Amino acid sequence: MVNLLASVVMAFNPITGKVATVVDGNTLVVISEGDTYQVVLHDVDSPEPGQPYAEEARMHLEKILLNKNITVELTGKDRHGNYLGVVYIHASIDLRYELVQKGLAWASEKCSHPELLKLQERAQQAKAGLWSEDSPTPPWVFRRQQSMLTVKGS
Repeated sequence: MVNLLASVVMAFNPITGKVATVVDGNTLVVISEGDTYQVVLHDVDSPEPGQPYAEEARMHLEKILLNKNITVELTGKDRHGNYLGVVYIHASIDLRYELVQKGLAWASEKCSHPELLKLQERAQQAKAGLWSEDSPTPPWVFRRQQSMLTVKGS
């Protein structure tokens, strides 16, 4: 109940701030009123480092966001403690749409956002970005494969 309440409160309290760092194709560090937020884009997933188009996604975000002011609607936290959010540039442009449309991100594995799913379908049909590959591996599958290769401690 507390997590649900926190998520509801976050969604109605957008923050504005400056992008200090672009970590990867869907993770940013935002400074707002002296506080630091590591924000993972909600409902999208960009290629992981080591995957095709990972660097292109990161560089695209850097080009349009680094040191720029943005608005973030915080939607919750992930299991690592990062904030989940929807990032708006120029106050009204949802950054997730641009990433998916350009083939620099997938709609996430559990995404139910109809517009993101439509944009992904269009990007696939147009063979945009990562969709130019024969059968791109979704980042969530790549992460699972990588964790299976890691030797587990006893």
